[in-house]
Amino acid sequence: MTRGLKTLTFQAAALAASAMIMLTVSAITRAAPAPAAAAVQIDNFTFKAPVTTVKPGTTVTWTNADDIPHTVVSKDGAFKSKVLDTGDHFSFTFAKPGQFGYYCSLHPHMTGIIIVKA
Repeated sequence: MTRGLKTLTFQAAALAASAMIMLTVSAITRAAPAPAAAAVQIDNFTFKAPVTTVKPGTTVTWTNADDIPHTVVSKDGAFKSKVLDTGDHFSFTFAKPGQFGYYCSLHPHMTGIIIVKA
């Protein structure tokens, strides 16, 4: 094999190896899908989505759009927000299936349910 042919063969092999490395890195670093999210607005003494159905792993965010403070407290003790002033928000990620009732501890007539289905 001539010297020029050896050089050309080496360059082709190096190019092929580089392409394989780039494909592997691309597959590894491909962005994971964004976690699921859901929103519940608090306004006029109500949770605007009183029943919200999500999949496991979904983060639900409650936002207080009312002009008075509210809280978000689960009936089973799984989560509890601080007092939310106007514009404040609270988030919780639901990891497993089930029904999760919640209420405002300042206004107990305000209730809602998060249903988590696989």
